[in-house]
Amino acid sequence: MPIVLMIRHGENEFVKTGKLAGRLPEVHLNERGQQQANELAEALKVIPIKAVYCSPMERARETAAPLVSILGLDLQIREGLLETGIGEWAGQELKNLRKLPIWKTVQDAPSRFRFPNGESFLECQTRIVTEIEAIIKLHKEDEVIACISHADPIKLMAAYYLGMPLDAFQRLACDTASITVFMLSEKGALLVKLNQRPPFNFPVPEKKGKGKK
Repeated sequence: MPIVLMIRHGENEFVKTGKLAGRLPEVHLNERGQQQANELAEALKVIPIKAVYCSPMERARETAAPLVSILGLDLQIREGLLETGIGEWAGQELKNLRKLPIWKTVQDAPSRFRFPNGESFLECQTRIVTEIEAIIKLHKEDEVIACISHADPIKLMAAYYLGMPLDAFQRLACDTASITVFMLSEKGALLVKLNQRPPFNFPVPEKKGKGKK
């Protein structure tokens, strides 16, 4: 079964200051985010990753850049890995959004919520799962692939493969520059890691041609 590393982008000023970036352009990694991207690349360089797929957002591409460089791979942009379309909420401060009456629905019954002029959580979940299913069909069962995306899409994907109700997905965590790892096959899904950050304890595969002592 393919091993899928779902990686959230590194820290940016919107995350740090409590604003929602959504799909706003020109949201770049800050200094800490760049450090996180480098740490991810260093930690994952021993893993036989066959391909790296990425959201088109700048912060995701900047997170992926050190990884594809150290692995010698091309970065493959996939629209299906985009951030949730939060519409009119993009650029707004969380502290103000939390005061809205609808905020309780966002937290307690997200399956009933649609962002103003944006996506619903159900649409986002359907999109990210459809994208991951399309990507894994491009790979053999034992291959490792990395996908750089965003917090809510990753949590919604995890909820789907774990068989969790969509309304429970907010209980999952997805920190900046973290990875969530799934092994996926036609028989089902296995969650290997959730919201992990370097250093990782992945086993290093033995090089072919070398026997055991």
